[in-house]
Amino acid sequence: MLESPAMARRPECGKEEILTAEELKQLRQNLAHLSPSHVQEFYQRAYEDCRMTYTRVPNPKAIQTLVQVWKQLWKWRR
Repeated sequence: MLESPAMARRPECGKEEILTAEELKQLRQNLAHLSPSHVQEFYQRAYEDCRMTYTRVPNPKAIQTLVQVWKQLWKWRR
């Protein structure tokens, strides 16, 4: 059996970035002041950040951002 000088490390599960309630509020306010075309562009970027590639799972902050942009687009739909 081959020996390795270093052990493999697990990814840091507890160190994910998460938007705080205040940051989410600020994001919503900023999105509300953008034009619909700019929000659509923002959505496209957020969607790309959330795409799963191979085994990479999107981080919580990217998902939170995508949800907030989606909510803004949904409000304008009505």
